[in-house]
Amino acid sequence: MRSASGNGFDSSDSFAVSGAAEGTARLHDIPPSITPSHGDDSHLLSRIASPADVKALAPNELAELCREIRATLLAYGHQHGGHIGSNLGMVEATVALHRVFDSPRDRIVFDVSHQSYVHKMLTGRAAAYLDPDRFSEVTGFTNPGESKHDQFVLGHTGTSISLACGLAKTRDMEGPNNSIGNVIAVIGDGSLSSGVAFEGLNNAAEQGGNLIIVFNDNEMSIAGDFGGMYGPLARLRASGGTAQPNLFNAFGLDYRYVEAGNDVSALVAAFEEVRDIDHPVVVHIHTLKGAGYDGEETHADRQTASASPVSFDSPTGVHPTDNVNHSEPWHSDHCNLSDHEPHEGQCEASHWQNPDAAIGKPDDPRKHYGKMAMAALEPRFAAEPGLVVISPATPGSNGITHEFRERAGAHYVDTGITESHAVAYAAGIARAGGTPVVATTASFFQRAYDQFFQEMSLNRSRVTVLDFLGGLSGSDNTHSGAYDVTMFSNIPGATMLVPTSARDYLADLAWATAPAGSADAPAGPVVIRVPGEAILTAERDATLLPVTGGQIADRPQSTSLPVSVSSASGGISAATVRGTVSVTAQHAGVRHMLDWRVNQTGSHAAIIGLGNAYPLAEQTAAALSADYGITATVIDPRQCTSLDSDVLESLRDGHQQVITLEDGQLEGGWGEKVTAYYANHHVSDGSRNPHVLNFGAAKEFTDRVPLGELNERYGLTVEQVTEAITRCF
Repeated sequence: MRSASGNGFDSSDSFAVSGAAEGTARLHDIPPSITPSHGDDSHLLSRIASPADVKALAPNELAELCREIRATLLAYGHQHGGHIGSNLGMVEATVALHRVFDSPRDRIVFDVSHQSYVHKMLTGRAAAYLDPDRFSEVTGFTNPGESKHDQFVLGHTGTSISLACGLAKTRDMEGPNNSIGNVIAVIGDGSLSSGVAFEGLNNAAEQGGNLIIVFNDNEMSIAGDFGGMYGPLARLRASGGTAQPNLFNAFGLDYRYVEAGNDVSALVAAFEEVRDIDHPVVVHIHTLKGAGYDGEETHADRQTASASPVSFDSPTGVHPTDNVNHSEPWHSDHCNLSDHEPHEGQCEASHWQNPDAAIGKPDDPRKHYGKMAMAALEPRFAAEPGLVVISPATPGSNGITHEFRERAGAHYVDTGITESHAVAYAAGIARAGGTPVVATTASFFQRAYDQFFQEMSLNRSRVTVLDFLGGLSGSDNTHSGAYDVTMFSNIPGATMLVPTSARDYLADLAWATAPAGSADAPAGPVVIRVPGEAILTAERDATLLPVTGGQIADRPQSTSLPVSVSSASGGISAATVRGTVSVTAQHAGVRHMLDWRVNQTGSHAAIIGLGNAYPLAEQTAAALSADYGITATVIDPRQCTSLDSDVLESLRDGHQQVITLEDGQLEGGWGEKVTAYYANHHVSDGSRNPHVLNFGAAKEFTDRVPLGELNERYGLTVEQVTEAITRCF
């Protein structure tokens, strides 16, 4: 996906592209005649305004169009970034789809839709890939708001077959007068491993009627293929589509195989054969992920990558590669993360490409805190056989490095793009006495909502959830984490911790994963919202925390977090920021883990900043002090599961206002619970009923709106919060 985070988009993934270590884009051996140039009619792509223009091309022009599209994708990736690898593998298939079918009458549904860049180029949006000034005109996923050729807004995975079944059902029920022709679901790049895809296959076979399922088999997911289905798929490829068992036939579906998935002529012929078919059929196409990437070797330890550069002397710009079919355990080559040079074939780095301008920047919060968590857990593996890290795909995006996975061995499991299964699987591990840690992106966890309620929380399963990319961000509308607090904090029996420093983050992780039977271990599941950009930036620059200077105040003496304690009872030890503090498991108990921390005691106003909004609380307090002489109380609640009634009651004396700050959806979120507390616990002395101001996000979907702009929109700036506070005075 993937979000992607994605899953897993993932729109926050990052890696350096081949040759970019020197900060230059290298499109090796691309003749000037096909280098992308917007507004030049000598190029076929610039003349494509709709699928009708693809149909009007001479047969011998299709390969040239594919060459131009591939060159455009390569240049676009260097300048803008995106899901380039999956689209490079789908160039020929997408050209063939629009050559044969008649969109939008024929409905094409792209699964995840991170493979839809070429589709967008061929449906009137080529300029958004050719002209840097127009790059922002399109999203990274299909969107009906952009074009009538896009059927759905899709950024998560596995749903294309189900959606296609729905389109086909209405067409068949309404009969000949319906405006829908062929219905085509395009699935692959790992998305077939999603459970809902199999539910769709099951329905398609029973429903019958015209339904064409194009399965893009590029031998990859995000970090590699995992699961029992991939052996039979490999045998199908090796046998030219004749081997049994054939999982598609097992569902009762017709089946066709196209080995030459990057041969546009072969694909046109295959699609013509199934056009207007009267029953469901799977067209299994074997493609090369990242087809056309520069294969120049830049890492001495990467033995399997092709060393030859791209040659556009071939019909489509694809050159042979031996970067497939590795015996290496993770089913992909030795790119450590999704921030190394991408190349053709089984390459984890080709999942998401950052633009060259991002090269050399430090790790984003997901990778930074993800690596920190894995470094804390890894030393425990030898003594704790039941400790298992589970990633439903997208591991590299969240700092679960290739080296960590290799060292972890059986202590790490990639379940594929299967969030529901991953959470239920973790609950099973917990029931058996193990210690599961499930890690992925906040928006992807939405796909496991039922499992969080039933298998995890209802069963009091000791599952630890690492919730990445929670809160506001500039993500697209399918990957926003603005809704994670409203989801997790309202699940009965689940505890959601929201740490505001590396120190608290590691302490929370140690407590949540304390082995079963440990003193004061939590009795049920714990969700830890991984700190975001505001926290990491403040940790790197303590001046952004003007009240504490980044020096975390201890809890009350009876529950203070020790700087160093023995790990003999199952605690973990890990170095953290500033290089001087060691954090270990502590046994303060659940009550004290939920205590709020008062970092500054003042009067008139109490500012409570949840998670990523906590630095704003300190900055607002500093502004009130400097501009108005008000010393505000500053509170870090550290969790959003429950209210600390002792702290809230103490604020009745000397505080006219209580201000809550959160970087997530306000309605149904955390701040409103503080408002409700005072409303439901009104006292007769009116001077002891503080007025509560809540700041947070509106209940809306946002699409690629910069974080700073969102903060302005929602009043989450020092100026706006300060103005609201002083206006009430």
